[in-house]
Amino acid sequence: MDAVGIIGLAASISLLSGWRLYLCVFATGLAMHTGWIALPQQLHSLDVLANWWVIGAAGVGALAEFFADKVMWVDSLWDTVHTLVRPVGGALLALAIVDPHDTKWQVIALLLGGGAALLTHGAKAGTRAAVNASPEPFSNIAVSAGEDVATTGLLVASIASPWAAVAIAVLMAVGAVAMLLLLRHAFRRLFPKKQPPAST
Repeated sequence: MDAVGIIGLAASISLLSGWRLYLCVFATGLAMHTGWIALPQQLHSLDVLANWWVIGAAGVGALAEFFADKVMWVDSLWDTVHTLVRPVGGALLALAIVDPHDTKWQVIALLLGGGAALLTHGAKAGTRAAVNASPEPFSNIAVSAGEDVATTGLLVASIASPWAAVAIAVLMAVGAVAMLLLLRHAFRRLFPKKQPPAST
């Protein structure tokens, strides 16, 4: 795997961690443990994810998130609690992927990984808060199920192909920024700034 592939994999997993951190850790660890992922030498620090204790803990977290994310307003509470957890998790996953002997790339991975996870987390949390404004629960369940399927599919594609990882990282980053801009525009329309009274 060349430098572009490693950066793409680190970026895509960090961005996906902003949606489903526990699922990313669980799926990556399980794929490594079963031998589906043959890691190059420079990625050996990710071996910790293949530990059954780590896989089990991530599985419990993914299961809890699966159900919490389907319940209106519980999902927003879950997102609020994970505002710190997901960026830290995304940063640590990105940190584990790059060459541990290159401190420059370690710092870059830590900063960008955390920022990428925070970006997608912000877009997800904002979108779910907007969906929760709807009185019926079905749209919430549909959006959550879509996130589950998308995260799993994109994670598998990222691990399978370095170029897919790069494309996914770019598309997710652009999509997250676009969603945040749309949410900002909608918020401003719902809560317009009060004009100061005209002076007489």
